[in-house]
Amino acid sequence: MLEAVTTDVAPRATRRAPSLAIAASGPVLYLDYHRTPYAVADDPQAVPATSPRTAWLADEHGTAQLRWLLPDARWSPQRWDLDGIAVVARVVTEDVLAPLRRSLGGRWERRQTLQPAHGDGEAALWVRADGTVLVPFDPDEAITNLWTEAYLHELTPGMERAGALARRAYYRVRPVLPRRTQIAFRRRLARRQARTAFPRWPCETALHDLYDLLFTLVTEVAGQPVPTLGPWPAGHTWALTLTHDVETAEGIPGIEVLRGIERRHGLVSSWHFVPRRYDLPAAVRESLVREGCEIGVHGLYHDGLDVESEATLAARLPAIHAAAEAWGATGFRAPSMQRSWAAMATLGFDHDLSFPDTDPFQPCRGGCCSWWPLLNGPVVELPLTLAQDHTLFEILRQSGPRTWLDKTDLLRARRGLAQLLVHPDYLAVPGVRDAYAAYLDTYAGDPDVWHALPSQVSAWWRARAASRIDAGENGWEVRGPAADAAEVLVVPVGA
Repeated sequence: MLEAVTTDVAPRATRRAPSLAIAASGPVLYLDYHRTPYAVADDPQAVPATSPRTAWLADEHGTAQLRWLLPDARWSPQRWDLDGIAVVARVVTEDVLAPLRRSLGGRWERRQTLQPAHGDGEAALWVRADGTVLVPFDPDEAITNLWTEAYLHELTPGMERAGALARRAYYRVRPVLPRRTQIAFRRRLARRQARTAFPRWPCETALHDLYDLLFTLVTEVAGQPVPTLGPWPAGHTWALTLTHDVETAEGIPGIEVLRGIERRHGLVSSWHFVPRRYDLPAAVRESLVREGCEIGVHGLYHDGLDVESEATLAARLPAIHAAAEAWGATGFRAPSMQRSWAAMATLGFDHDLSFPDTDPFQPCRGGCCSWWPLLNGPVVELPLTLAQDHTLFEILRQSGPRTWLDKTDLLRARRGLAQLLVHPDYLAVPGVRDAYAAYLDTYAGDPDVWHALPSQVSAWWRARAASRIDAGENGWEVRGPAADAAEVLVVPVGA
């Protein structure tokens, strides 16, 4: 069973005018993502030109600093273990870091050690007597490598190329393979896929653990609590989004079955259809919209080739957009979660649901490791954070909702987005219907959950990203489009 981990970020009422003076050498991705205020300033302690390039945060006096190494093309990205946190970045080893500490001066002590996942090497976080912390990697690079799944290409480029060729071959022969043969092949493969070391399944905490570690360091350097903007509208500590992909015409009768389960709890959901694989009856679509559900596009043919190449995507987008316009759809999910960070940014949709947080069982293995939405250029990515029904009940042959429930409990505890995908096409698979009903029975009435459609989550995330936290006379205030609904959360010192 997954162990629920209580978040280090907790609401805190502030009755007097707050102050926070964090200076930085430039834009800091993880502070911007959490909407933590800071100012850009000159380096309070110049580093010799012969030393590796660094970036920094400092307190209002410029004494205690959080300083980290910026990537150098000569260094290679690797996966390291930092007290149980997987860090994928160009980590600087001691042979480079030791001279830099000497150039910065002072007495340093090792704080935390990093161990390479493969091979040899030595690296560590160091702390100086004045509270300055030296980090041997760029946190923003480590975060970006997870968001974009760059770790797949950087750590195993040969494997990724081979995997891409295998996927193309599979999707070309799949139409002539008997369904039983497809399932048997995937079940055998799943036994190996389930042993994937990174990202772990069904839950990889590396990204959010890294956020927590970084804010621990930031509060220590600042010497005071640090504000962040809560991930969800005030009054909600987590979010739940229900989605469905209709892969074939055989799935259309199952729509009413799933809607019947949702209606008992007064819930709505998002439905994604394939424009050129079957005819979608207008009455079905109109009925869903009337009930408050929303419509999305699930590829053009459901052949797994939409993002195979730039040329294929460019050729298919006009027809995909035509279907979206006819259906009033603003969201997209690629069949079989086929995706790339660069390609999804060019979709022309408001939001995309093609990235899992972790999933080793799909043709595109990996995941963005995030339980919160991500801005990918003009598109908001909403990670699929719960295992797909087909994976659990058909491939892994589980018999109940336990994997969903355990993961959701962790997401609730850490203010995550629980996004669930159930296909009406697979309602004949034993366990699917009952597991979905049991899941909604468990969480539909949770007083802390925000039941939201993907378009609502996307709109909220855009408003949050366009808002900022300022110090007001009565405490921290939110200014911007999310001001009326946002909640300021404060990270205690050393949390």
